[in-house]
Amino acid sequence: MQPNPLQHLMPTCSGAKAAAAGSVLTPAASTSGEHADPRAGTVRLNEIFHSIQGESTWAGAPCVFVRLTGCPLRCTYCDTEYAFREGRTATLGEIVDAVRATGCPLVQLTGGEPLAQKRAFDLIRLLCDHGLTVLIETSGAVDISPCDERAIRILDIKTPGSGESARNLWSNISNLRARDEVKFVLTDRPDYEWAVATIAERGLSERVQRGELGAILLSAAWEQPKGLEIAGCAGLSPRSLAEWIVADRLPVRMQTQLHKIIWEPHTRGV
Repeated sequence: MQPNPLQHLMPTCSGAKAAAAGSVLTPAASTSGEHADPRAGTVRLNEIFHSIQGESTWAGAPCVFVRLTGCPLRCTYCDTEYAFREGRTATLGEIVDAVRATGCPLVQLTGGEPLAQKRAFDLIRLLCDHGLTVLIETSGAVDISPCDERAIRILDIKTPGSGESARNLWSNISNLRARDEVKFVLTDRPDYEWAVATIAERGLSERVQRGELGAILLSAAWEQPKGLEIAGCAGLSPRSLAEWIVADRLPVRMQTQLHKIIWEPHTRGV
């Protein structure tokens, strides 16, 4: 069996230890001066693994996932509640080296909310500097403007059914670039209608047509049981969503979470 280059970065903090660690979202600022080696900066890392990209227009491509710890949101359908608190401290250099060791040119920062940790922006820049294609899956509740311009942001606009629509930072829309994508996770018909209205009000379809935005993605929420910190979600039938999109001739791309079809939906590390 080939050695796993990511094994040494797997978190060791869980359960009571994770709770003791708390939900620190932003590490302390460096005190070593503005010219300090960015590789020495640290983040709270939940997990890192090599798998198949399950979402966005990059779905189906091999991808390395770097999941950071912590999130200020508690979406009803969240399937990574374990990332709220579990994790360990890792240097940016460790993470970059582990990603490069896989030989995979595509990497995604995810969470939790990866951009809630300020050092994540340094990590993005370092990964881009090594010629990697960097995707950022972000909740839309954190300012995306500091992201390196070479990175691709996938902005998750929260619908009312998520329980977190009030947290949408609408100024992020104006910061979207030609390769960025927006997505809506829908829990029911009212969520769908809200998304349709938002797409129209924010001129998202027109931005795609003008080449100013990469894609608009709609996906049906999977059933998610109630957790320790989330309300849970009954889920939405993908067939229903597909029929609504076709009936309305909506200029969007429907997506599924491909990894949940390949593996059992609650499998971690895929």
